[in-house]
Amino acid sequence: MRSIDVFRAIVAGEHDPPPVAKLIGMRMTSVEAGAVTFELDAGEEHTSPLGTVHGGILCDLADAAMGCAHASQLDDGETFTTLELKMNFLKPVWSGRLVADARVLKAGRTIGLVECRVTDESGSMVAYGTSTCMTLRGAAAAGR
Repeated sequence: MRSIDVFRAIVAGEHDPPPVAKLIGMRMTSVEAGAVTFELDAGEEHTSPLGTVHGGILCDLADAAMGCAHASQLDDGETFTTLELKMNFLKPVWSGRLVADARVLKAGRTIGLVECRVTDESGSMVAYGTSTCMTLRGAAAAGR
């Protein structure tokens, strides 16, 4: 089964989300080839000692969206790994719904570049990320 088919089943409620999504409380809300959206209702459990949403939570949210955007274009039997993740934190967030919109900028045969914009309830961008992903095939994809 292709990744995009699994993702569509997750969005439709026909397939369980991965354990990390349950742990953090994020959910995939839309998927199409090369573009995925995740949402998170950020609360006290997501905050740093300073009281704002922890940067690692924003990274997890963006990383999930970017990884799934890349994976949504893979064929059956292909998987991937993240080579690099870069985040820019643009303003603090204390709580509320966060939306991570990721899209593939470049999908090469082996290397892909993905971006993600994380916005708050007012639509203001709170973080921006990019990810470089490497597609794995054959023996490199086995067991992943």
